[in-house]
Amino acid sequence: MTSASSTRPGNDAPAQPRPPAPADQASLTTETPSDCHPDLDCYAVPELVDAFIDDQRHALKAVRAASPQIAEAVAAAVPRIAAGGRLVYVGAGTSGRLGVLDSVELYPTFSWPKDRAVALLAGGQQAMFEAVEGAEDSLEQGRLDLVAVDVGEKDVVILLAASGATPYVMGALEAARALGALTIGIANNPAAPVTLGADVAITLNTGSEVISGSTRLKAGTSQKIALNTLSSAIMVRLNKVYGNLMVDLQPTNAKLLRRAISLTMRATGANEEAARQALAACGYQVKVAIVAILMKLDVAQAEARLAATHGSVRAAMARDV
Repeated sequence: MTSASSTRPGNDAPAQPRPPAPADQASLTTETPSDCHPDLDCYAVPELVDAFIDDQRHALKAVRAASPQIAEAVAAAVPRIAAGGRLVYVGAGTSGRLGVLDSVELYPTFSWPKDRAVALLAGGQQAMFEAVEGAEDSLEQGRLDLVAVDVGEKDVVILLAASGATPYVMGALEAARALGALTIGIANNPAAPVTLGADVAITLNTGSEVISGSTRLKAGTSQKIALNTLSSAIMVRLNKVYGNLMVDLQPTNAKLLRRAISLTMRATGANEEAARQALAACGYQVKVAIVAILMKLDVAQAEARLAATHGSVRAAMARDV
């Protein structure tokens, strides 16, 4: 599957037909019983723990195999997000909760506006804490929820489904395509409908689970790794990182305040008192404090340099800005 630029129909074209779902769950690798641990319930506790831990290694291998597709997704997403678009996560059950988790962590980590990271979870907010039976089975509700958040051409819609055929997610996929958004499908089964129908397909082929069908195990782990990688790489490309320092964090608690001070000291070589003073002067914006200290500028001048360079600390410190 290639990116939107080469395969997507024009904005006035109808949404593509939805590929058929697998005939039954038995055809899904995530539902196939594992041959490795048929007597799992007879294991002593140390063996039981080792079985679960060892099986997680396959999650990383699956994400590593999908590295080119994740990179494709980042490259396709950045221009839309830079133009003012949003990240919109869609999923059900474990997959949906992982989408919610990724979305809410972007604000404290990267100062990403809360209204530009939207998470749609089948069953609504209560499904974050308890299962909402049947919520994932509604194709129409997926469409309605996606349309309700006013998705447009600048938005990037990340569709998560371990099976790759969850009706709620498929409904959202159809709506997202019709509305012109970039769609990124993430599934744990090869040739899944959600990846076949998306602009960018990310298949995390984790195979069968230690406990048959429990995709909260390595399938969920692989999705977490992929989402961390995808959103973090996008944020790096949007100048939210200087070197490998998270210089656009929001110090919303004591721990993050200490981190802001430490990051400013590390990036500039300033002592703690100087770092604190610079941060206090600019409302605890780490990037502004770094540029102000290193370039010997006042807050307004540092802010102007950052604004002129789209928030890039490295570019803001170039002498010809």
